[in-house]
Amino acid sequence: MASFKIDEKIFDKLSEILKKHNLSEIEYKDGDVSIRISAYNAQHNVQNAAPQVIQQLPPATAQEESIQNEKIDYKLHPGALKSPIVGTCYLSPEPGSANFVSLGDDVLEGQPVLIIEAMKVMNYIKAHKSGKIVHIAVETGSPIEYAQLLLVID
Repeated sequence: MASFKIDEKIFDKLSEILKKHNLSEIEYKDGDVSIRISAYNAQHNVQNAAPQVIQQLPPATAQEESIQNEKIDYKLHPGALKSPIVGTCYLSPEPGSANFVSLGDDVLEGQPVLIIEAMKVMNYIKAHKSGKIVHIAVETGSPIEYAQLLLVID
């Protein structure tokens, strides 16, 4: 086994990024060296499981389309829920089951509203406040960026 020295500053920086962006895992590769740091985050109720089939969303109803087509900048809405991590979005707990929430549903603060898979880890994203779902900005299977608008609770 080859011996190599890793600069501890890399670990410190990766740990800092992990905490700053509230991630459950981060991986860094440089040539033959690969470092993965994982952290359990109870705030996101992390579970180790990966969906095997991506559920297709039913076509939007006319009412949903009219609500979504309004010229509202939901990113600035006080009820906007934005992604704390990068990953893949799932609107239901498992393939073939009902979505956590739908447009018009009432939710309670802390209620799971979707899952973001990051590196085979399922991160349950919870409602940040109680209210009614007025906009859903993502679809099952869509890639999610950090701070991307997920949904809006009014």
